[in-house]
Amino acid sequence: MLAYPVDLTPDDNGTFLVTCPDLPEVTSFGDTEAEALSMAKGAISEALASRLSGFEDIPQPSEGPRLVAVPLQLQIKVLLFWALSDADKTRADLVRDLGWHRPQVDRLFDPNHATRLEQYDAAFAALGRAPGFALEAAA
Repeated sequence: MLAYPVDLTPDDNGTFLVTCPDLPEVTSFGDTEAEALSMAKGAISEALASRLSGFEDIPQPSEGPRLVAVPLQLQIKVLLFWALSDADKTRADLVRDLGWHRPQVDRLFDPNHATRLEQYDAAFAALGRAPGFALEAAA
């Protein structure tokens, strides 16, 4: 599971400020701790989506007492982004390796595209990776 740590800080107006040390652009709040954590999930998703869209660096999550899980479809896209980077390859390399058109490869990283699992399988295989799936207890 891909999850980022968050810090909750009580504000003087009774709300909770939520930030993510690994993603400095993530700042949100909620009237309760539960609402703040829910807002954090959306803010983290937006930050990761923005970084994916711009093909900007995405940091590995650090440890922390409060973790917020990334939605599964976005997790897969981030893992593929890291696999591409670890292989020291570009999207153009992936286009050649897969024999696909550029828009097909770009959609693998598009946070708004519901990519089919078999497309991920092919992309990970082209990078010498085999994706796995594990169930964990919900937070």
